[in-house]
Amino acid sequence: MLDLTRLRVLAAVAEHGSVTAAAKALHYAQPSVSHHLARLEAETGAVLLRRVGRGVRLTEAGTLLAQRAQEIIGRVAAAEAVLAEHVGLRAGTVRLAAFPSALSTLIPAAAARMRTAHPALRLELTEAEPPEALAQLRAGEVDAAVIFRHRPEQGSGDGADLRLTPLGEDRLHLVGPAAKRWPARLDAHTDADWIAGCERCRAHLLWLCAEAGFTPRIRFTTDDYVAVQALVVAGLGMTVLPELALR
Repeated sequence: MLDLTRLRVLAAVAEHGSVTAAAKALHYAQPSVSHHLARLEAETGAVLLRRVGRGVRLTEAGTLLAQRAQEIIGRVAAAEAVLAEHVGLRAGTVRLAAFPSALSTLIPAAAARMRTAHPALRLELTEAEPPEALAQLRAGEVDAAVIFRHRPEQGSGDGADLRLTPLGEDRLHLVGPAAKRWPARLDAHTDADWIAGCERCRAHLLWLCAEAGFTPRIRFTTDDYVAVQALVVAGLGMTVLPELALR
């Protein structure tokens, strides 16, 4: 495992352009910086720096590792900040808005851990789709919100006034009746009937089908994932569901 201190040293050399400047920025003695760099090269088995005149220059491997080091350092700093906030929680009420499938899958385990770690904290849960959850957050009606967006470029309504922390990714699944054999490709179902959510909850289905070259013929509309799956089992159509809804 790569040592975080040595990664910080390499990142400092990349940022400041020399061993001397990196040592000054880190408040290290120059021999200490050189020692850390030598140990890092030994750990990686790669030449990270080359002497150029009186200075040094990062090799291609050194540049690549320095970039990754900056990412790692940033994530560690973010984790430390989150942990500091977490440790600082003692008592009071935390109001959380979340979409339905998150409330039934992700939130219970997190709420149980929070109660164990902070028994004096009270958690208030509100079911809300992302637009409503963000509106409640901005209005001060909740303290945090668990939301989703289907594509990275899709705006979720977050802006400079909110801090967005990615929690993970959820895969989308093409769902059809188990009693029938059918191709696991969207473009093989251009003539199928489809089951979808309401107008604001079917964006993922519409853009996936558009990318496959067709517009889905939506015969049934419901936001209840249990009802959606029951309709599929009855052979009344196909659908696309997030993995959280299938747990």
